[in-house]
Amino acid sequence: MAENKFNNEETAARCVPMAKLQSVIGGKWKILILWYVSFYQVQRFGELLRRLDGITQSTLTKQLRELESDGFLHREIYKEIPPKVEYSLTKLGESFIPVLQTMMAWSEANLCLGWKNPYEKE
Repeated sequence: MAENKFNNEETAARCVPMAKLQSVIGGKWKILILWYVSFYQVQRFGELLRRLDGITQSTLTKQLRELESDGFLHREIYKEIPPKVEYSLTKLGESFIPVLQTMMAWSEANLCLGWKNPYEKE
């Protein structure tokens, strides 16, 4: 699992399940990365870079590697010129989709009143 302050045994003992979750999705961009990959099923690095306004290439690389290391993302490398890399959810990542959907619904209802969701499938 990616290293952070929540991997400390003393801190984690307060609430192990939430501390573990925080250690996985605690990066500034991770929830959005998981949202876009879940919505589009497959995302290339450049697509994510364009969607995540303000993220740097190095930060995106770091966040993707951590999500892959934690078992949420699968990285497929295609041996072609130029190189092509695609990201998709693993089974663990797919099991997190209902959590993402609940977070989106809560945010729409409580933080973004009157906002029209362009990602809502009709």
